[in-house]
Amino acid sequence: MRQAISADAAGLAALAEVTFPLACPPGSAPEAIAEFIATHLSVERFTEYLADPRRLLTVAEEETGLCGYTMLITGDPSDNDVAAAIGIRPTIELSKVYVLPGSHGRGVAAPLMLATLDAAHGTGAVGIWLGVNQRNARAVRFYEKNGFIIVGEKTFSLGPELHSDFVMERAL
Repeated sequence: MRQAISADAAGLAALAEVTFPLACPPGSAPEAIAEFIATHLSVERFTEYLADPRRLLTVAEEETGLCGYTMLITGDPSDNDVAAAIGIRPTIELSKVYVLPGSHGRGVAAPLMLATLDAAHGTGAVGIWLGVNQRNARAVRFYEKNGFIIVGEKTFSLGPELHSDFVMERAL
C-alpha cells in the first residue's frame, strides 16, 4: 500500500471504470453509470484529485499493477443529512473504496483499509464516515467488520436516479 502519485491518474481511472459499476445497485442505468465515470472518474478528474490537498488517495498494487484504491476527503461534510448523522468531529470522508474483482479474497482490501485509516488519522481527524448503498450488503458487512456503524441515511444521485445510502461512521 502506498499513497497515490500524479503518475497514477491513468491507472486509477482505468481501475475506477471497472470497479465503480460493481458498487452500483442492480438495475442502475448503464448510461448513468457511464456518465458518472466520464464526469467523476476520468484521467482528468483523477489528475485534479491527486493535486487537491484536501484529498488523499491510497493504492494497492499487485504484480500486474493497481488493484485497489481509496480516497479520503478532509473537512466537514457539506451534505445536511450527513452533517446531522455523524457525531465524531473533526471528521474525514472515506469517499471511495474499490478493489478489482480478481483481487477479492486475496488479502488486498483489509490492508488497504488499514493503510487508509492510518492516513486518515494522520490528518488530525478523530472520526471517519462514508456513504454506502443500502443494497450493497457485501460492502456494508466489510465496513462493519472494520468498525463502522450505521448512523444515518442520505441520497446519492446517479444520473436521474436517486439511491438510498447508509451513512456509516467510526472513531479513528
